[in-house]
Amino acid sequence: MYWEEFKLGVKMGLLYCTAMSKTTNETLYRKYRPESFEDVLGQEHITKVLEASIKNKKFAHAYVFAGSRGTGKTSTARIFGRELKISSNDTYEIDAASNRGIDEIRALREAVNSLPFESPYKLYILDEAHMLTKDAWNALLKTLEEPPAHVLFVLATTEMEKIPETILSRCQTFVFKKPSRIILKKVVTDIAQKEGYTLPGASAELISTLAEGSFRDAEGVLQKIIGSSKDKTIDPEEVELITGAPKGVILSELLLSLEEKDVARALEATGKASEGGIDMKTFAKLLLERMRAIMLLRFSPKMQKVLEEEYTEADFEVLEKISKNPKSLINSTSLLAFIEAAEMTAYASIPSLPLEVAIVRLVGEDKP
Repeated sequence: MYWEEFKLGVKMGLLYCTAMSKTTNETLYRKYRPESFEDVLGQEHITKVLEASIKNKKFAHAYVFAGSRGTGKTSTARIFGRELKISSNDTYEIDAASNRGIDEIRALREAVNSLPFESPYKLYILDEAHMLTKDAWNALLKTLEEPPAHVLFVLATTEMEKIPETILSRCQTFVFKKPSRIILKKVVTDIAQKEGYTLPGASAELISTLAEGSFRDAEGVLQKIIGSSKDKTIDPEEVELITGAPKGVILSELLLSLEEKDVARALEATGKASEGGIDMKTFAKLLLERMRAIMLLRFSPKMQKVLEEEYTEADFEVLEKISKNPKSLINSTSLLAFIEAAEMTAYASIPSLPLEVAIVRLVGEDKP
């Protein structure tokens, strides 16, 4: 190892990007990490451009990969390096959250001048790049302005707005989208099958909803379930039990109470969820999913087959029953009211209060 690289590794606790063996103890997120651009789902607007730039030999020297956690930023950076024939010995990952000061960046500036060990380029991946200090950014700026010809940078961040404009102007920026529930559902279903488990549609749907647009979270939830599952078929009730998600029966009870204009019963259902320690933000999200399903069943009958696969038989019967009532309180207006309530649960001092207020308003009983 060259002396400058050795000093950088000591100073920054540098992680060299090495392939991990797929052992049984390995996390699912690492075990099934994308290995090629083709494996990166939902980010075709990025992978196609990167593939073309490599093919045409017109790639940039510095990139910003921005997007929420678990969307594939670091995995894509690694694939980008491999496609450029950069070996693990010439790929360096730096946790900018832990190495955010000017001294660490000065060490990096010294290290980039040495030539690659065995590759045409050296790739530096700065994870959580937005955590760098102002002085560190200033120290890095000079390197980004006049980088050695053999060096490439990828700055991965969940908060692009915290990266200085002077840095952004010298990088090619790609924004990663959150994967859709359809994509997440396919991913967890495929992984479960590879691990020897059967994941019914309703179970996969619940996991993909709980993941909130993160591959890592979806696979983390699946790992938790597989580790605790009693058999090879994972039913929705087991997912609810292991993840602490609200039981479908409580959500159905709340919807039926609203349908019957029984405000007391609706509030009791919300209370059961709150008292059961269920996260009210998750409860509100799953409630909105069901209200949306009712609206789709009412106005788009062709969606029935798709939605039928996303819920248990008992839950779907409730949704279908409500959708057939033309005078139902569950409509686009009430859906908007509950969207507002769901947004407020995140910062309300009493998390269940926004939903309780929405229930009372919907039923139209502001007076005792």
